[in-house]
Amino acid sequence: MSQPLADTGPRRAPTLSLVVPLYNEQDNILPLATRVHDSLSGYRGPWELLLVDDGSRDRSGARIDEAIARHGAHVQHVRLARNSGQTAAMQAGIDMARGELIATLDGDLQNDPGDIPRMVDELLDRDLDLLCGLRLDRKDHWLSRKLPSKIANGLIARVSGVRLHDYGCSLKLMRRQVIRDVRLYGEMHRLIPLWVATVTSPTRIAETPVRHHPRLHGESKYGLSRTFRVLLDLLTAFFFLRFQARPGHFFGSIGLVVGALGSVAMAHLAFVKFALGEDIGHRPLLLIALLLLMFAAQFITTGILAEMLVRLRQSGVAVTLPERADERPWHQADV
Repeated sequence: MSQPLADTGPRRAPTLSLVVPLYNEQDNILPLATRVHDSLSGYRGPWELLLVDDGSRDRSGARIDEAIARHGAHVQHVRLARNSGQTAAMQAGIDMARGELIATLDGDLQNDPGDIPRMVDELLDRDLDLLCGLRLDRKDHWLSRKLPSKIANGLIARVSGVRLHDYGCSLKLMRRQVIRDVRLYGEMHRLIPLWVATVTSPTRIAETPVRHHPRLHGESKYGLSRTFRVLLDLLTAFFFLRFQARPGHFFGSIGLVVGALGSVAMAHLAFVKFALGEDIGHRPLLLIALLLLMFAAQFITTGILAEMLVRLRQSGVAVTLPERADERPWHQADV
C-alpha cells in the first residue's frame, strides 16, 4: 500500500504533472495554458504541463509551441506520430510525467484546472491514491453525451464493484507511484479507477465534485458509438479484475465443462454403437459431441496462451520526447 506524500510538520507541496491529451483543439490550447497558469499561480510546489498532440491535423502543434514560447519550458510538447486515441495520448503523457502527483484533464476547456489545487489537498488529507472528478452540473447534450455516459457509468459500477458515479470525467488526480503500474489502451482512460483497483485498495479511490463548462470551440469527439467500445473494454477490465493472475482458470474451466459434455455424449454414442449395434453416423448428437470436444480444446489452449500473454508488456506508442527528460525545468511559484 502506498504511503502519503506528506512529511511530518508543515506539509511539503508535492511535485505535480498536468497531462492534457489534445486532438484538433487549436482554438482551445492557448486559453487552456493561460487558465492552467492562472489556476496554479499559488501552488507552492514545482509543476509542469504536458500537452500531448495526438496526431492532430489542424494547427494544434503550432499552438502548443506558442504556449511554450509564451509560458516557458515547463510546458512540454509531446508528439504522437499518428492519431492513436485519447487513451494512448494520456498514457504517453503519464509515461513522460515526473511529478509525484499526476492530474489529467481534457483539452476542450470543459474541465476546470482551478479544481486541481483543492483536489491535491483533498487527496493528501484523505490519503488516497486516486481522486476522480464528479460533474454534478454537466454542460453537455443529453442524448449524445449524458445518456451514453449514464449507461456506461451504471454498467461499470455494477460489473466492477468500484462504486463511483462519474467514470468518464477526465479530470483525475493520482499518485504516480500507483498509475505507473497500470497500462492504458483501447478506451481505458474512462476505466482508470478499475485498473487502479488492480494495484491498490478500492478504499483508496474516491471522487469529488468539480466544475464543468460548456464547450466553446471545436467539436466533440464523443458520441453514442463510443458506448459500444466502452462495453468491450469493460469486459476486458472485468476479466482482469477477476482473473488477472489466473486467466487459464477462466478459459480452462469453460473448456473442462464443455469437454465433459462432449465426452459424455461420445460415451453414450459408443455404447449405442458397440453395445446395441445401432448406426450412429446419421445422428446429430455425433456432430454436436465432436464440436464440443473441439471447443474444449480451443478454450484450454486459449487459457494457456492467455497465461503467456498477460506477462507481456503492452506495446508502446511512438512518441517524440526530449533527449534529457530529467533536465526539464519545473514551474515554481514565487510564494
